[in-house]
Amino acid sequence: MFWIGDLIVHPMHGAGVIDDVVQEKVAGSTKEYYVFKMPVGGLTLKIPVSNCQAIGIRAIISPAEAEAFFEKIPMLEVEPNNNWNKRYQENLSRLKSGDLNEVARVVKGLMRRESRRGLSTGERKMLHNAKQIIVSEIALVQGGIYEEVEARLDRAVMQPAPHPRA
Repeated sequence: MFWIGDLIVHPMHGAGVIDDVVQEKVAGSTKEYYVFKMPVGGLTLKIPVSNCQAIGIRAIISPAEAEAFFEKIPMLEVEPNNNWNKRYQENLSRLKSGDLNEVARVVKGLMRRESRRGLSTGERKMLHNAKQIIVSEIALVQGGIYEEVEARLDRAVMQPAPHPRA
């Protein structure tokens, strides 16, 4: 259970704050909802309290976890897939997982593909959404400026993986 003021992450929208907890009657049944607000963009969602686990709602990471996340990005493996439909479905599944490392794989794979070949409109939108999910959480965790966090993410994603020492 989350409380008003808790910072949470919605897997498909990014990080925000629980602004309120309300009860509403829908189709003859009264349910409790979190009122979720994102600081950037002003998106407001009502999330059914009973569905939070199924949706993948989670608390934001700690500042130490955010630093460790950035350090791991260059080592993340990304398998190139030339089949657009299969690649899109794999990336969508990664986004829905809510796992920050999986979302970073989406960003890394799409940014590398964009630098080599360009992206379709759908993949360009997916890249934007994936970056927004990561940046919204890291900016909340570290109190950073959105643009600076995005620039740091871009640098980490494009950094080559260090070679293992033999």
